[in-house]
Amino acid sequence: MCGICGIAGRDRVDRELLTRMARSLYHRGPDDEGFFIRHYDDGAAVGLGFRRLSIIDLESGNQPVGNEDGSLQLVFNGEIYNFRELRRELEARGHRFSTAGDAETVVHLYEDHGPLCVERLNGMFAFALWDEGRRELVLARDRFGKKPLHYAEVGRSLLFGSELKALLEHPRCPRELDPGGLSRYLALEYVPAPHSILAGIKKLPGGHLLRWRDGRATVEPYWDLTFRSSETSSSTEEEYIEEFRQRFRDAVRRRLVSDVPLGAFLSGGIDSSSVVAAMVDALPAGAVQTFSIGFGEQSFDESAHARRVADHFGTDHHEDVFTPQVMIELLPTMADFLDEPFADASILPTYLLSRYTRETVTVALGGDGSDELLAGYPTFQAERFARRYAVPRSVHERVILPLADMLPVSTANFSFDFRLKRFLRGAAAPPELRHPVWLGAFTPAEQESLLENGHPDPFEEHRRYYASAPTTDPLERLIYVYAKCYLQDDILVKVDRASMATSLEVRAPFLDVELVEFLGRVPPHLKLRGSKTKYLLKRAMADVLPPGIADRAKKGFGIPVAAWFKKELRDALQDELSPDRIRRQGIFDPETVQQLISEHLSGRRDNRKPLWTLFVFQLWHRRWIEAPMSPPLPLRMQTGGAA
Repeated sequence: MCGICGIAGRDRVDRELLTRMARSLYHRGPDDEGFFIRHYDDGAAVGLGFRRLSIIDLESGNQPVGNEDGSLQLVFNGEIYNFRELRRELEARGHRFSTAGDAETVVHLYEDHGPLCVERLNGMFAFALWDEGRRELVLARDRFGKKPLHYAEVGRSLLFGSELKALLEHPRCPRELDPGGLSRYLALEYVPAPHSILAGIKKLPGGHLLRWRDGRATVEPYWDLTFRSSETSSSTEEEYIEEFRQRFRDAVRRRLVSDVPLGAFLSGGIDSSSVVAAMVDALPAGAVQTFSIGFGEQSFDESAHARRVADHFGTDHHEDVFTPQVMIELLPTMADFLDEPFADASILPTYLLSRYTRETVTVALGGDGSDELLAGYPTFQAERFARRYAVPRSVHERVILPLADMLPVSTANFSFDFRLKRFLRGAAAPPELRHPVWLGAFTPAEQESLLENGHPDPFEEHRRYYASAPTTDPLERLIYVYAKCYLQDDILVKVDRASMATSLEVRAPFLDVELVEFLGRVPPHLKLRGSKTKYLLKRAMADVLPPGIADRAKKGFGIPVAAWFKKELRDALQDELSPDRIRRQGIFDPETVQQLISEHLSGRRDNRKPLWTLFVFQLWHRRWIEAPMSPPLPLRMQTGGAA
């Protein structure tokens, strides 16, 4: 796994600037660096920068890498799991390789197929390829957007980088807050592609190509998630289960190729446990290393389940326990590596798990993608109840919601009052908006009182994907939206940023292209059967995993934010969201913010999600807008009893 960056345009490429851009990505590639700079007689110029995390071909795999005559130059971030098969094909057609790595495969494949070579790649990647013959820069991102790629058009030049911070090294990079990006962040807790939090900086969506030539960029899709379950099939349920088992085993085996130590995240849930089961099946006995972390708060801790799975499969298991104090002390570090506000609080334990895992291995497999593609979230169950929720809006707003607000507030993980109030919050919303309302922080109506200035529609992407989904089945339509939004811009961003901040590569077998295209043929009733989520996976793994693991209720990687705000983080919350600071910023309404704080601290309401979203924004704003060249500041934390 690596970091890439570059500049193409009419201005000379400053080597020192390009070096700073690359070195801002040091955490993504601490092992080596490389550069390609070319100036042309007509004033055109291009510069490619690279930071390397050595995984495959440790000796000769540094970049940029070119073709035989040097007319193509590539910087590549990611892994191509089918590169050996592709390499054999290319060598049979006369291509000569100078390295043993997977990146060079892309260069020679491009020689034969042009930009659409990406259609042949099974992997996770983001790359930039300079085609000297055409004077064209090609950017590409893998199908689901597992690897990040940001870009900005500045005059007739294009800047790009794995992370936003690389672009910010350029003196002409836009730095103004984008109202649309802010509104989306407040609604969703992340900023969805193609937007970013800064005006003028965009993200290349997953499954897309960007081609830049003569000062003009065009963006086009090359892949989309498809569903063919409506096609007539004679396959039985057992046949689907058996095919899933085989394709899943193949997906895991493809991700075991590595020249450095490799392991797996293990939470004790069905997704990570299934990955570990397939690894044990493919590797020698005792060769699989697993990693988990535990928490002192019982309702958030899953470490006992992870130990049971590890014992069952005989893995070399590593476990550590983290206190709230350790996680809270990480908040300034989080603000430092998150150059865009991101309010999924599970990024903290994900970072801790990644840091702990990196002490032993360089690559880890995880279970990401299963919940989205196999309908695993509780919101898929809630959708069925919401369709039957026929309460008139006036009764819902004047009777049901006030009654629910009278329930005692609990700060436990997935407490009854939290789940009920979340359900009612989105139950009356239109079908295309229920899920972002359930998962997010501020609805458009709530933003009206929060924001000092107007805001655009924060759910534009959800509406568009819901309307354009290539299926008429309601469940498949939701799976499509989840894959395009929540998976790409929340889950995969969380894992990428948290793991790469520790120089750990994380691979996701559930996102294997062959497995994903098979799942598109699986009938919806084999994904959600009644109220049973991930039915196909649970059937396939029931006899493989320890008793009870396959049917465990989903818990998630939560942390006790609601309780922290009443105790350990109370002082920091009031500092970051103080009326004076809010007024100076001129972004949020001070009275609305103080009301959210007062309600939460008094126990009248559980405002953990909106307050965490605002709190994280303030940490980001202080680090990247107010003092972008300064190190993160320590937080003032309370050590006394709870309020």
